[in-house]
Amino acid sequence: QVQLVESGGGLVQPGGSLRLSCAASRIIVSIYTMGWYRQAPGKQRELVAAVTSGGSTNYADSMKGRFTISRDDAKKMVTLQMSSLKPEDTAVYYCNLRWGSPSTFDTWGQGTQVTVSS
Repeated sequence: QVQLVESGGGLVQPGGSLRLSCAASRIIVSIYTMGWYRQAPGKQRELVAAVTSGGSTNYADSMKGRFTISRDDAKKMVTLQMSSLKPEDTAVYYCNLRWGSPSTFDTWGQGTQVTVSS
């Protein structure tokens, strides 16, 4: 069973930056996508950014230019660098590992709170 452990959340002022990290306990597949999702109170979970095994990235429109996702396969880690944070970025951020084709399988981290407030 793969476990994902997130770190790096916290309180930041508008315009500030935060870096989220996620480490996987073990990954036995060679092709997988790692990403970040977020869920604000009363809203559905939404994609923030994802990166494939080939290095292709996908960002939600509202994150483009402000967030950067990267992965280190040797360390089994994915990182989300967030800058120019806005109050509307406040949410619980979840790390995701997705693999399989054509059916996909997901593993989720426990979530880390990001609060953007002055």
